[in-house]
Amino acid sequence: MINSQPSLDRKPTMIRWWICALLFFATTINYIDRQVFAILAPQLQTEIGWTEIEYGYIVTAFQLSYAIGLLMVGKLIDFLGAKKGFILSITVWSLAAIAHALARTPVGFGLARLALGIGESGNFPAAIKTISEWFPRKERALATGIFNSGSNIGAIVAPLLVPIIALNFGWQAAFILTGFLGFIWLFFWLRLMRRPEEHPRINAAELDLIKADTEENLEKPTSIWKIIRTRKVWAIAIGKFLTDPIWWFFLYWLPKFLNSTYGLKLDKIGLPLIVAYLIADVGSIGGGWLSSHFLKMGWSINAARKTTLLICAILVIPIYWASGIDDLWPAVILIGLGMAAHTGWSANMYTLATDFFPKKDMGTVVGFIGMAGAVGGMLMASATGHLLEATGSYQILFVIAASMYGIALVIIHLLVPNIDAVKS
Repeated sequence: MINSQPSLDRKPTMIRWWICALLFFATTINYIDRQVFAILAPQLQTEIGWTEIEYGYIVTAFQLSYAIGLLMVGKLIDFLGAKKGFILSITVWSLAAIAHALARTPVGFGLARLALGIGESGNFPAAIKTISEWFPRKERALATGIFNSGSNIGAIVAPLLVPIIALNFGWQAAFILTGFLGFIWLFFWLRLMRRPEEHPRINAAELDLIKADTEENLEKPTSIWKIIRTRKVWAIAIGKFLTDPIWWFFLYWLPKFLNSTYGLKLDKIGLPLIVAYLIADVGSIGGGWLSSHFLKMGWSINAARKTTLLICAILVIPIYWASGIDDLWPAVILIGLGMAAHTGWSANMYTLATDFFPKKDMGTVVGFIGMAGAVGGMLMASATGHLLEATGSYQILFVIAASMYGIALVIIHLLVPNIDAVKS
């Protein structure tokens, strides 16, 4: 039962932030599981043998199933609810992560990546839906930035754990042990997660805070066909189509870039990856905080969101010079800055979805825009493999990375000139 004592007599409880912490850890595990393969890629390429083109196709396999999964799972999560949707998603992806240990050929790894993509596609639709249900608008960007920072923490934890496990117990053990983390998380999710109205530990003051600027909508979710006929969903979808591939490039090719450019092996590659992702983590939380801070200062939603996106688009530009630097650490710092800009950008892109659409449609919307980003990543992965096989140079890839965010912001502004005027 929710405590019925008047909200003026008590401070709000903090259950919503415990829910946010669970979303953070789920996203952390999500990125540990997808990053294991990238960290082991130089070793596996030597042991099993594949070309840059084949590696690009293995990465594309994940992107393909991730894109298809996002298109389907968003609607499923709106139907099942965030709690059940997360249970299904993390169970599938954890089993798929463990299944990598059985692969012995490029095709085998491609099949494992296909299964992993289907499972992991549920993380962000379920998380954003949970944020829209548990947080008022003024806190959503910060909450999104916090849980989204788990992507960077996962990418930090992975290079700490994976080399130790792989060097001592073999690469198969790295996939198995990290895959079991999802089942540990499930225990806490089952104990803590409820809808705000049904949670036994929330008080009336926190519930009033959550509901302060939202309207209860008991209508059925809108059809995806009606949603995709709106400019607002295409503004976010195109933005993610252009910029998500840059993050996928960092995730899957940064270990290979460090190996081929600076000769770093499995036992030495961890620290540069950790530094880059630590910088990126500052961007995720900082980007979410900055947007929320602008709103608290009295800025309009339009000014707060777009100014933050503009700052992120400017901060990514220096990555243009990363591929031409002979020294390791200046290159790592520039790459980390670009990754920080992306994570700040990403936190605000997801928050735009909560600005544009009601909670009842959040799974469908996030699934669709995530699918657009995954399709962009799929095309980027295959193109990267062919480009590196032909030239061996990362220069063009870093030029693309430096350019996409500014282009995306111009398109978003043209499609939705005034976010404040948008009616969900």
